[in-house]
This record gives sequence, structure tokens and C-alpha cells, in this order.
Amino acid sequence: PSAALALLCSSAAAVVVWKWLGKRQIQKQMEEARRTRDEGVKKIAKAVQQFREQVPSVQTDAILSLPLLELTGRLQEGSLSPKTVLYTYLEKALEVTQQTNCLRHFIPECEEQLQEIQQQREKGLLYGIPVSIKDHISHKGHLSTCGLVQRLGTPVQEDSILVKVLKRQGAIPFAMTNVPQSLFNYDCSNQKKGQTLNPFNHQKSPGGSSGGEGALIAGGGSILGIGSDVGGSIRLPSSFCGLCGLKPTAERLRVWCTRLLNEKKCSRPTPVPCALGPMARDVDSLALCMKALLCQEMFQLDPTVPPIPFDEEVYSSSAPLRVGYYDTDGYFLLPPCMRRVVQETRGALQAAGHQLVPFSPPRIHYVMTELFLKTFFADGGILRFLRKGKQLLWHDPLLLSSLSTGGIVDPSLKSQVNSCKIPRLGKKLLALILKPLVRYKQFLLLLKLKNVAMISTCRSVKEMWNHHHEIEVYRTEFIAQWRELQLDVVLCPVLGPAFTTGYPGKLLTAISSTMLYNVLNFPAGVVPVSTVTEADEEELKLYRGFCDDPWDRTLKQAVAGAAGLPVAVQCVALPWREELCLRLMKEVETLSREK
Repeated sequence: PSAALALLCSSAAAVVVWKWLGKRQIQKQMEEARRTRDEGVKKIAKAVQQFREQVPSVQTDAILSLPLLELTGRLQEGSLSPKTVLYTYLEKALEVTQQTNCLRHFIPECEEQLQEIQQQREKGLLYGIPVSIKDHISHKGHLSTCGLVQRLGTPVQEDSILVKVLKRQGAIPFAMTNVPQSLFNYDCSNQKKGQTLNPFNHQKSPGGSSGGEGALIAGGGSILGIGSDVGGSIRLPSSFCGLCGLKPTAERLRVWCTRLLNEKKCSRPTPVPCALGPMARDVDSLALCMKALLCQEMFQLDPTVPPIPFDEEVYSSSAPLRVGYYDTDGYFLLPPCMRRVVQETRGALQAAGHQLVPFSPPRIHYVMTELFLKTFFADGGILRFLRKGKQLLWHDPLLLSSLSTGGIVDPSLKSQVNSCKIPRLGKKLLALILKPLVRYKQFLLLLKLKNVAMISTCRSVKEMWNHHHEIEVYRTEFIAQWRELQLDVVLCPVLGPAFTTGYPGKLLTAISSTMLYNVLNFPAGVVPVSTVTEADEEELKLYRGFCDDPWDRTLKQAVAGAAGLPVAVQCVALPWREELCLRLMKEVETLSREK
């Protein structure tokens, strides 16, 4: 017995020491990452200061106020130099990130890219344009962390395809922006970098997971950014920060580097795929970015991307559109201001000569619980890594319970992580106990235990393939209803206005308005059309949602105090019709500005 006791004590001590060493190693990596980041900031600040001393007459405000189309024209004709524009935006980005904590780090190689574009024979469509990119989009020589401390190891060895195409078109990637831990949140906070703030109200979140992009662009520190979207991660920051953002059909753009494609690390079925897309201050900027990216360079680097160039004729058309519309999906009732702007936009479109048709998405409860959440929690809460090379497939279900391998969970994710840790039997028993006490919708929510699916898992290959089939069946049903009404596009709400920080992690199911079009893989974009009024705030006091339950009351708390913040609508088209989606977005933007 004494020997057994000694062995038990020594084993326990070994475990404690092993965990301590692991945490110590992580702490060292975080300290090293902060040191590298701080050195990069100092280097950029010094370079900006030197430029200001050399060229003191630069009209910074005039340059920052130029829309992207006008800025590209000035750069192409030579009335503005790429160097002047780059250092102007670097200086502004320094200011914005000090206020909002939106940057993970600057890309010092932007100065080398500046020299390279001036030697190119032909000026690309984005010649001299500074571009910010989301943290997980690979740039050679830099970390791609996804907000995870486990990813603070080896820098990326090769530019992603998207970054290569941007550079080919003359753009200058100059900063990588902050993201939430694991990307599976629409707040923007992680243990390495901290909380990113909304530039319009520092009590509010910029949204996520492309929240760093949202804050930087809205604050004026970038004119064009690239985000990603697997549940609303481009559209929600755009809504919260008053930007235009486009989630294309997922396969229309490619992010992965050639090495990963060659190793077949991305060649697996993805029922709800990740989409890369642009974020900017106006719709024309999104269209120009898509036109620049949909080029021969993209098609040659990745032959699996359909060689479909941007259709300028569709985008520029003035023909009347047949527009389906709805102001609620019937799953989670959005705040009054979000429904108000859909109805106002519907009226403006109708007055402009477009035909508006009521539309209702079919079976939205089924989509949320059986299609979307079952995709993301198919393995019940296990974070998957590619052990070879320690590469995280970020678009795998980022199942949060194994974040404990890093020893630190960001506060914004704790409710989701804790829910994943509940054993399967415990989840089933809890659901059984609660079922008689609640209504159907509330039961569905409780099944998720604070918004994480409890029993929606795929326990076999057969179940997974059946799940893929169910998604295809639903897409077919949705398209049939769309065709029956002979719709060109759809106008609908998007979640907003900006939440108070910390609330997004409590309300995963509130994003049904954006999740739907990830399941369908339809192009969808967001356009700001108004701001929250005092009348909206008064009406919010009467908000009860569909059930007047804890989740409805939490939503009411999350959006309170938003007077003056942006309010947006969502525009949707069928797959591969990004130009038509942008066409509706441009029409909405024009009408809202006239108003």
C-alpha cells in the first residue's frame, strides 16, 4: 500500500509539473509574440515619422477621405504616389489600433512590396492600395494564430493564394487584424491580444470573427480589408461597424497556400464552407476588389476555382429587379431598428421601380438545429488539429472544449466551452428534465445549453453523409421556392446594432439571419442604411422577442444604448451571382444616401 501511495503521489506531482511547464511554455510564447508585435509597431512608427519629416506637406485628411475608386484613379494617373498613400494609412492605423486594439501586428514587409510594385510592368487594378488582412489569412513570415496560443509557433512559409493575387494586382498588405479565440465567436477577444473595441462606441463590440477588420476600416485605418465568413463573420462586423461587406459563394475565392493544396489538406467535404470576401466603406470598393481577385492569376494558382471573371455588365445594369423580402426569419426576433430599416428599404426600392415580393425562408428552426449547429458540433466538442506540421484547419468545427490544451480560455468563450464539457449522458438527461417545462422553441434553445448544441452530433460516417445529404435537400427546396417566386435577389435583416462587449458569446443562436446563407452557400452582403434613433431605443424597451425568455432578454440588454450606431440590411443572391448581389447592394446604398 505504501508503494502504491508513493506511486500515486509521484504521478500526481508529475501531472502538476507537466501542466505547469506547459503553461510556462505558453506564457513564454505569448511574451515573445508581444515583444515581436511591439517591435513591429515601433519600426512602423519610426518609418512613419521619418516619412512625415521628409514630406511634411502631405494632406493626410484629404487622402483618407478619398473613396477607393477615386484613390485608385489618382494612383494610376500618378497624381498620388503609393508611398504617400501607404504611410498615410500606416499612420492612421497606428492611431486606430491604439484606440480600439484592432491589429494583431503590422506587416513590415509592406515597404518591400512598395518597392516591388513600382517595378511591375503593368499597374494592377489595386496598384498602390494598402490592404489589411484577417489574422488567419497566411502571409509569408508571419504567424497565423486564429486567436489560439497554441499557434504561436512557426511562422507561415508561404503566402496564401489570396495574398499572392492581391500583390499581383499591386495591393500592399500592411497589417493583420485581430480575431476572437478560435474564430468561433462574433465578439473579438483572445488571451494573446485582448478585446477589440468598436470605434464608434468603446463599450460595444466590433463584431466577429473579422472584428479587427471591422474596427480598423470603420476607424479609417484601412480602405480595404479581407475577412472570412462561416456563420456571419464578414457580415456581422460590417453590420456592427457600419461597413459594406460581401460573403461570396465559398468556392469563388481561395485562401489556402499552394503547399497546403498540394498536400491535400483541404480536399475533404465541407457541408458549410468558409468564404473569403472583402470589407470596405462602400459597395463600389467591394466590386473593384472582386474584379481584381477574379483574374487569371487566381485561376492559375488554383485550378479548382471556377474561371468566372467579374461580370461588370450585371453589376452596372439598371434593369428593374424582382426582390423578395422579409423582416424576420421566424427564429430569433431582431431588435426593432433592424426590422424598421428592412421595411424602409423595401419602400425605397419599390418607389424606385423595383418589384417587391414577400418571401419566407422555409424551416428555419430545422436549419439552425439540424443543419448548421450539427455541422459545427458534429464531433460533440473536440478541437481538431493536423498533427503533421501542427497546422490547425481553422475551418474544421472549432470545437471548443479542447482549448484546455492551451490552458487558457478567453472569458467570451467560457459559456460555450463549459457546455461542450458536459458529458453526452448529462446533456440528454438535462434535456429530458427540461423538455416538459418549456415551449418548443425554448426547448430547442435549451438543448444547446447557452447556445451550444448538446445532442446534435454525427456519431458515424453514415450519419455524417446523411447530414451532407440533408443540407443538399434543403438547398434544393430553398432554390425551388426562390424560383417559384421568380426572384432575382432577396432583401432581409442582419443582426445588429452592435452588441455590448461580452454578449455575443451568450447568443450564438441570434445569428440565424446570417447562418442561413452559409448553410445555403449563397452570396450575401451587408449595407449600412441608417442609424439607431431615440425612437428605436424607446421601442426597444417594449421588446419581448418571440418568447420573452432569457435569450430574448439577453438580446435586449446586448443592444441597449446604441443610439447613433449604424443599422444595416442584408442582400442575397443565388450561388455564383455575386455581381447581382452587389447590384442590389449598390441600389440600396444609393437610395439610402439619397434619403
